[in-house]
Amino acid sequence: MEAKNTLELNAPKINESTIIQRILGGEKELFEILVRRNNQKLYRVIRSYLMDEVEIEDVMQNSYINAYTKLYQFKLESSFSTWLIRIGINETLKRLKEKGKVLPINEQADNIKKNMLLTMTEDHRHDPDSEMIRKEVQRVVENAIDQLPEKYRAVFVMKEVEDMSINEIAFALDLTPANVKVRQHRAKEMLKEKLAELSNEKNLFQFGFSRCDRITRNVMDSI
Repeated sequence: MEAKNTLELNAPKINESTIIQRILGGEKELFEILVRRNNQKLYRVIRSYLMDEVEIEDVMQNSYINAYTKLYQFKLESSFSTWLIRIGINETLKRLKEKGKVLPINEQADNIKKNMLLTMTEDHRHDPDSEMIRKEVQRVVENAIDQLPEKYRAVFVMKEVEDMSINEIAFALDLTPANVKVRQHRAKEMLKEKLAELSNEKNLFQFGFSRCDRITRNVMDSI
């Protein structure tokens, strides 16, 4: 228990490249830091394609295990999270293919609108009525995003919710930056009518602490 507490306390102080080098050097327990740092982002991206929560967690675990197994292939000059997301997307597409579901390839350009999601404070110290309204709006926003086709939903979540760059998204999805921009613009237009008065929501598809602990434990037990 003491070792775990020390690991958790020191995790924010260890930079990514150092963690990876130490894992490759034999300290596999440090992989837990990478799992915890990336759980939220990986969950949101995979949820862009899959809706079943059990299946999402299964794909997440497989993605982490594959990332650990292939960690020696990772280029330290790039972002681990972007590399992990590409692995996660490949795992997701493989799962969809096994289920007989093929994602559409071609996309159409459309008009762009500014970001429409509502900015919400992460400070939960407000009155019950405000909290109820916040949760209801969040539910509406999430439902609207869920209704986007997969290829647009994935780009939207990565860009607007996770603040990934166009180049990072292009790498993760194996697209050109121009195609990413087209999908981003199309996704925003699709959301225009339902979310016209909303702007900049970042508090979506939360991956709670208990779920984070569970999937982290499962990954660490498997490697």
